[in-house]
This record gives sequence, structure tokens and C-alpha cells, in this order.
Amino acid sequence: MKLVYFAWVRERIGKAEEERDLPAHVRTVADLIAWLTTEGEHYAHAFEKAPFIRAALDRKHVKHDTPLAGAREVAFFPPMTGG
Repeated sequence: MKLVYFAWVRERIGKAEEERDLPAHVRTVADLIAWLTTEGEHYAHAFEKAPFIRAALDRKHVKHDTPLAGAREVAFFPPMTGG
């Protein structure tokens, strides 16, 4: 699956995107975030405030309880601000 990171999520992880094979137990966006936090300190730091991270599956914003089945891309965004 293609994972894409934006803004400070990207900065903390140290890359804009990557291809990852997900374990079978990773079935939702929340599962993916939880699994990524175990993949090293950069990921743990990027997702330390997971409830505030927004996600998009195939460019459509979704909630963390959304299943990943059928998705080709997951993007992660920090909270949006601005005017």
C-alpha cells in the first residue's frame, strides 16, 4: 500500500511517501496508525497525537475507523489551520 505523509507528519517521519506491505491485523486506519507507531521513533513521534491526524483513502477524507480494504493509498495530514 502507498502511504503518503504531509506537513509535519512528513517532517517527523523523514519521507514524503513509501510503499509498505501491511500485516494482516491492520484492517482500519486506526490499526494502521497503531502499527506505524511501532515501526520506530520517527513514526511514534509523528503519530503521538493520533486523534488529531486526518487520513484520506484514495484521496477521500475518512474517519479512523474506516476499513482499508480495497484502498491503494492512505495519506496522513496534521490538523489544518489557516484562513
